[in-house]
Amino acid sequence: MEPENIDKKLMSLLGNSLKESIGMKKVSAYLYERIVKSDNNSTDLLEARMKKYYWSISLVKRFFYNVKKGYISKDMTARLVDVVFKGAFHCDNAENVKLHDNTVKAYFEKHGVNPPSFIVISPTQRCNLQCTGCYASSGANKTPQLSYSTVDKIIGEFRDEMGGRFVVVSGGEPLMYREGDRSLFDIFKKYNDVFFMFYTNGTLINEYTAHYLSKLGNAIPAISVEGYEKETDARRGLGTYRKIMQAMENLKNAGVPFLTSVTATSKNAQLLLEDDFYEYYFDKLGASFMWQFQLMPIGRGSSAFEMVPTPEIRAKLYKKWDNLLLKKKYPVADFWNSGVLMGGCIAYGRRGGYIYIDWNGNIMPCVFVPYTIDNVNEIYERGGDLSEALKRKFMCNGRAWQDKEQRNKSHVSNLLMPCSIRDHYDNFRKNILTSDARGEDASAQDILKDEEYYRSLCEYDEELSGITEKIWEHEYLKSE
Repeated sequence: MEPENIDKKLMSLLGNSLKESIGMKKVSAYLYERIVKSDNNSTDLLEARMKKYYWSISLVKRFFYNVKKGYISKDMTARLVDVVFKGAFHCDNAENVKLHDNTVKAYFEKHGVNPPSFIVISPTQRCNLQCTGCYASSGANKTPQLSYSTVDKIIGEFRDEMGGRFVVVSGGEPLMYREGDRSLFDIFKKYNDVFFMFYTNGTLINEYTAHYLSKLGNAIPAISVEGYEKETDARRGLGTYRKIMQAMENLKNAGVPFLTSVTATSKNAQLLLEDDFYEYYFDKLGASFMWQFQLMPIGRGSSAFEMVPTPEIRAKLYKKWDNLLLKKKYPVADFWNSGVLMGGCIAYGRRGGYIYIDWNGNIMPCVFVPYTIDNVNEIYERGGDLSEALKRKFMCNGRAWQDKEQRNKSHVSNLLMPCSIRDHYDNFRKNILTSDARGEDASAQDILKDEEYYRSLCEYDEELSGITEKIWEHEYLKSE
């Protein structure tokens, strides 16, 4: 079998699995051969390849489960196969693969840097909720947002010049983005060969919105929760949880898959260590995937760390994630604890990674690295493009650190601490952040002068290293 036809076979297996009970066995065998045994993954540690395999199996099984339950329609399934496998992952045929590879090659030859594999964009800061501790505004009309033409140009450049087909939309509340009579749905419709995932509080997903998403077929929501009703309403406002439950029903009735998103804090960590939490969202409510995020402390002094799970709790959350994949087959990914899935940090515009653009147009390495040099509005005004930001020393420093510590064929550092800023703050300040970078907001700028913050995060990282290095050595290095 020719390499370029392998993923075409996977698509066929996935399709057959919806029709026959033995299909999943064939998919599992294929994925094991493709992920664990393939020479293409020879630079990954064996246990890291196994984690990718378990994660892939859990994702496919959950998708099939929701299709068979009637939560995902056949039309939506066909459209997702089209836009995800053929579009976002370029794997329907040799010609498509070659076209994508040539686009990436041409970009490198022109600019001297590789393009990122996806982008994250927050087109508006507007939001209809007043969540405790959130940076987004609540309902005010005069809040920052990107012009429609700028959003259009960003997506167009990413697709046509960089060869990208996967865009993540955050906020604020993305469904509140509007300029005149145009909204994000116009972007989804125009770029119908691009796969969009958007983070939302869910309260604006009525029956019409759900059915329109079903009609589009290339955009799925990730709905944010804090836990159950008590925890969600405590932070997001009374009655929010019931609106989220209705949104999920609307999506299931329309046959649209949805994800859930939860931030691990010191307040809800215990919930995230219990099987009941995952059984509820996956088995009862019908989620197809769950994102988890470790709270990034931003703010002056020790108070910024009050909501952060301790290093010990974070290690327990890693063990829970491992158990969820291996035994429960729940597709969960923790942006930090699941670093082995993506080979470490995915910021700074690396291949397989992304850059972030906020509502002011600031271009940053990551949603969780709130420092910027370039602004997309200024770049476009002078006739430039996003490659200018990718070539900044700040971005190059981050990619150099990734290549040395996490993508080095001869030595891979502890990927249970993948984040350049959250897990390696001392190195971030000394070797990655440059003097021309400024904070995205006042809080991000202020902590650069806060010695207590510097000391607290470095101490956190040191304690976390002492715990996770033992896990890394025992589970990953000794498996080789």
